[in-house]
Amino acid sequence: MPNITFVTADGKRQTVEATAENVMEVAQEHGIPGIDGDCGGVCSCSTCHVKVDEPWVGRLPPAEDLESDTLSFADDVCHCSRLSCQIPVTEELDGLVVHVPPPA
Repeated sequence: MPNITFVTADGKRQTVEATAENVMEVAQEHGIPGIDGDCGGVCSCSTCHVKVDEPWVGRLPPAEDLESDTLSFADDVCHCSRLSCQIPVTEELDGLVVHVPPPA
């Protein structure tokens, strides 16, 4: 199973084993604060917005149009912003680092 590191808004790092289907579910399983996933992971809200650590940006599958559109509702979006519900967990993600933005 891959390990994913979450960096919370207060700078705390938590590395967890990813046993769920997507990064949002991993965060919820491990009680990572700031990743709410109000829509349940169907890409209709932006409450699971994360910023992917720069070295990982090009290694993830590209965001589809729906994800890009939904991200427009999030605060502080940048080129490394993703919806964690749209990042599937694969072995290739071992070592992934994502930053949880501060609450709006």
